[in-house]
Amino acid sequence: MHRRSFLKTAASGLALAPAATAATPGLGAGIKLGFDTYSVRAFKWKDIQLLDYAASLKADTVQISDSGDYTSLDPKHLAAVKAHADQLGLEIDSGIGCICPVAQAWKDKGKTPEQVTIEGLKIAKAVGARSMRCVMGGMNDRRSDKPIEYFMDATIKVFKAVKSQAQDIGVKIALENHQGDMTAGETRTVIEESGRDFVGSCLDTGNPLWVMEDPQVTLEILGPYAVTTHVRDAVVFEHPRGAAAQWVALGDGVIDWTAFFTLYQKVCPKSLLQLEIITGRPPQILPYFEKDWWKWFPKLPANEFARFVALAKKGHPFMGSMVIEDSPGQKPAEYIEALKEQQRTDLARSIDFAQKQLGLGMRWKSA
Repeated sequence: MHRRSFLKTAASGLALAPAATAATPGLGAGIKLGFDTYSVRAFKWKDIQLLDYAASLKADTVQISDSGDYTSLDPKHLAAVKAHADQLGLEIDSGIGCICPVAQAWKDKGKTPEQVTIEGLKIAKAVGARSMRCVMGGMNDRRSDKPIEYFMDATIKVFKAVKSQAQDIGVKIALENHQGDMTAGETRTVIEESGRDFVGSCLDTGNPLWVMEDPQVTLEILGPYAVTTHVRDAVVFEHPRGAAAQWVALGDGVIDWTAFFTLYQKVCPKSLLQLEIITGRPPQILPYFEKDWWKWFPKLPANEFARFVALAKKGHPFMGSMVIEDSPGQKPAEYIEALKEQQRTDLARSIDFAQKQLGLGMRWKSA
């Protein structure tokens, strides 16, 4: 297939996604709207490019969620990034990656987790961010031979060790309930035992699915601790082995955004609303009918699991078209270009849905 034909086919496929169901306008009144830079990862844009793109979407904020997204970490450059954001009327939300020394995602960087955390907080301070997102680990930790508490305890020790410095810097640590590592209740435990005066939540609505948690439950538990967010939609549906789930663009999934933002306005209306749109991943099976699966979830509350099962029962698969990013093998240039266009398209229409259907965001209303 020629490049032009391939991209034309891919673009038309993206347009076949299910029509979004309108929620109640005004749900998002007063909530700042932006996106996490991972949403457009294929472009490999850096700080200034990302800020300009956010401005083109009439966003209020952007989460530069990894230090690698900056062209340079030199203080002069970070000051220039902040100045550019101020000029565009954008608020920067900052972040780093794994900070748990025993997690599989932790790599020997020649620095301690405490040093990495403090450096991340200083970067956040330099660009004017109120919080710094970080993660404990991922699903490989939960599905290891160690109990999840082993990783939680190590994370708490890191946070306690940097408390005085974090408070002096004046930026709050925002711990993400990352993909398949902790439930909302476990994340809350880490926050409370570390000290909620300097540790809060980066509340993610997509990751709870991998621990069989309804995102509404996540909001109920972590909402009061949230300082920033990662919001995305998903489909969840029954499967012969249990259930399956897949991330989709905002408005294409089964999440009840009316219920979600009604509660959001009550528990964390000042939290920055960052869309983290991740499409291009195939559905993942959650085989909760199989005995071995439960060795990783020995303490999962039955009432929370029941709510996830109810979500799956009323859910459905995604029936639109999607270019799969995580497919095996070498990908031709045309495929990579299609993935890039899918990321840009899905983020743009998610922002549009959030603004027009949910009333999220502020700058676009006066544009």
